[in-house]
Amino acid sequence: MEYVTAVPHSRSEAPGSARAGRLSLALALLSGALGAAVALLATRQRWSEGTAAVAGGSFPLTAKGSDVTGVPAALAIVGLAALVAVFAVRRAGRVLVAALLALSGAGTVVAALLGASDSSALDEQAARASGDTAATVESLTHTAWPYAAAAGGALILLAGLLALRYGRIWPGMSGRYERNGAPRPRPTARPADPDRPEEIWKALDRGEDPTGA
Repeated sequence: MEYVTAVPHSRSEAPGSARAGRLSLALALLSGALGAAVALLATRQRWSEGTAAVAGGSFPLTAKGSDVTGVPAALAIVGLAALVAVFAVRRAGRVLVAALLALSGAGTVVAALLGASDSSALDEQAARASGDTAATVESLTHTAWPYAAAAGGALILLAGLLALRYGRIWPGMSGRYERNGAPRPRPTARPADPDRPEEIWKALDRGEDPTGA
């Protein structure tokens, strides 16, 4: 009669779990940092352009991503902060921060895609250029930068999903950086050497008993 033991199986799973933790950690750090950088860079580029009718002519108008919406840049910064904070918390706190990271990425994607077809920023510029509050932009076109911002948000979202899935096996900050509220022990004074008078005088100056009693 044969018996099946689970011990070898558990041993074989440990290296695989550690390997998955290292790979997921590296991928999350890379995707999160790269996604935030791409999203921030994309919001500083030209997202749309068009013209406004001014004195019988056409006045060129352009709008950067930050003119269209400030949400992608703000959420990218939040996501980057959450990516760093993942390693400062543990257990339930890590899950909450990972969820914030994923939501920041998802929000960046949605805001960037909505801004890809937005014309309100150029409409405001057309109204100011023409002096007519009812004026709107003409010959409106959009660039690919909003979609680049959305791609950056997708990378942040990926980092958040990886943190939710594998964050429990990721390392945290070293315990030497954590404070438990306990007072630090004071170093004990070494008794002065009676054969060295200078040490006895130094101990007396410090208000210590040179005999160590």
